[in-house]
Amino acid sequence: MTLRVLDIVGGTSVDGPGLRTSVYFAGCNHHCPGCHNPQSWDAAGGMEMTIDEIIAVIDENDFNVTLSGGDPLMQVEGVTELARRLKEAGRNVWCYTGYTYEQVSASPRLSGVLPYIDVLVDGAFIESRRDVGLRFRGSSNQRLIDVARSEPGSPVVWGD
Repeated sequence: MTLRVLDIVGGTSVDGPGLRTSVYFAGCNHHCPGCHNPQSWDAAGGMEMTIDEIIAVIDENDFNVTLSGGDPLMQVEGVTELARRLKEAGRNVWCYTGYTYEQVSASPRLSGVLPYIDVLVDGAFIESRRDVGLRFRGSSNQRLIDVARSEPGSPVVWGD
């Protein structure tokens, strides 16, 4: 199975706590006005990589992992398999999405990724709610959801 990847950045500290490897996936249908990464919207962008190739880069960096984009859930089947393998290897996994936790947990297609995600950074970026003082997100509507402590319809906000 291959995924469309724009970039993999090791040693970043802006996409979750500590140093992390961030995998930026191609494709996003949210098209948020003011998006800081509109070049990520093209689902055909970037390059094809196998899950094994992605994991090899992650293992080389040896950090916890953030899945970003674009929207990783545009490629949810492959991203779910990647997240499963990362969790089984003991990695902490964060995932950014323009969908809300409620939308993801209610969707039979999207919800399969949740058991392998530690924190879901949810919600579309809303330019009028932009706040540069927020940690790990761009607008005040976005939440850091502690997936393990949450239940469908009852999200729990992550706190470090």
